[in-house]
Amino acid sequence: MCASHVIIGDGIAGSSAAETIREEDPDADITVITEEGEALYNRILIKEFAKGKLPEAPVSIHEPEWYEERDIDLRLNTVVTGVDVDAHEVYTHDGETVAYDKLLVATGGTPTQLPVDNSDAEGVNHFWTFEDARAIKENAESADSGVVVGAGLLGIDLAAICGAQGLDAHYLMRGEAWWRYALSQDGAEIIHDALEEMGVTPVFDSGVDHFETDDDGRVTAAVDPNGDRFEAEFAGVAIGLNFNTEFLQGTGIETDNGIVTDEHMRTNVDDVYAAGDITQFHDVIVGDRAQNGAWGSAKEQGNIAGQNMVADGPEATFEWVSSYSITHFDFPFLSFGHPTRGDETVEKKYDDETWRRVALKDGRVIGGVLIGDLSAQSVLKKLARKQIDVSDQTDLLLEEGVDIEAFEGAATAD
Repeated sequence: MCASHVIIGDGIAGSSAAETIREEDPDADITVITEEGEALYNRILIKEFAKGKLPEAPVSIHEPEWYEERDIDLRLNTVVTGVDVDAHEVYTHDGETVAYDKLLVATGGTPTQLPVDNSDAEGVNHFWTFEDARAIKENAESADSGVVVGAGLLGIDLAAICGAQGLDAHYLMRGEAWWRYALSQDGAEIIHDALEEMGVTPVFDSGVDHFETDDDGRVTAAVDPNGDRFEAEFAGVAIGLNFNTEFLQGTGIETDNGIVTDEHMRTNVDDVYAAGDITQFHDVIVGDRAQNGAWGSAKEQGNIAGQNMVADGPEATFEWVSSYSITHFDFPFLSFGHPTRGDETVEKKYDDETWRRVALKDGRVIGGVLIGDLSAQSVLKKLARKQIDVSDQTDLLLEEGVDIEAFEGAATAD
């Protein structure tokens, strides 16, 4: 009898799992269920589409025919309303019951809405799906002024969209720097200057107290907690995600701002796995629970989950140092691993557009940020993967030509 695999979510994690299962088990029954109305697309490229730099076609990765060719049952526009882990059944909004032998949850999240007046007004945009990107592009193209809220990796995408679309925009940040948990003032100033060059003004110690609207319910301005008012025919909000776990209530599956898994992407319930940014997984490199929404990380988690859903022998382990690139500026930007965690950091500013920061935990590299010069990334990521103790050589982490052999030699000598 063929094994039945049900995957909830058709992002890169769910799609990768489906592909892996099909490769490992040509006879398996595979069903992919997604709320979205279109098959897998590239979430990295939707920001370029919203900037007006890319047409729709290159953003798409899989057409429905891709699933048909692999005998994968893709169900678009389908909402999962519940799961019975004892009966091994998934229930959908249209009253259908889908049985499974193994279940993968890869549902991701929904953007968090600002808890302020008029945050649901017309022209206030959240950025997560391709459909969001279409609305953002349309709204930005018709606006002259804008505000962005959320001083993180998605927020800066919205700021770049404002710049590319020629809006007079203000970027409202609660602290004194963009991504202040990963960048010091020296690193952040490079980003601030680049934002100014594209026509986006950073505003610090700010935020949104409320939005103003016109008689038609469309946003016209944002007022910050200091009482300062910013004209805004377009508003972009990126303050985090609410992870889609409501349908798992009562299942016994452990959740904690996401779904808790081990390093094999297994949950605490038999035959149920999770992958992608929804997971609070055991990170074997950090030695602790972690969460990561990077594209490469989600893809690998889906691959690992897929392998383990069909495995008869030893389980595959998720062991990954993620990276995230920003391509909005004249200089490159890359973060890797867990740059906001650790008990020590070392950093250096080399020139006006070149800066490096490395985060360490117990003397071992766990993450970092590179601006301007990315040549050290492969060595730093290797150090993180191998968990070499560099506590007596942290100065070498900041050399322009970092040499892995210097660290490996010291580790061998020890």
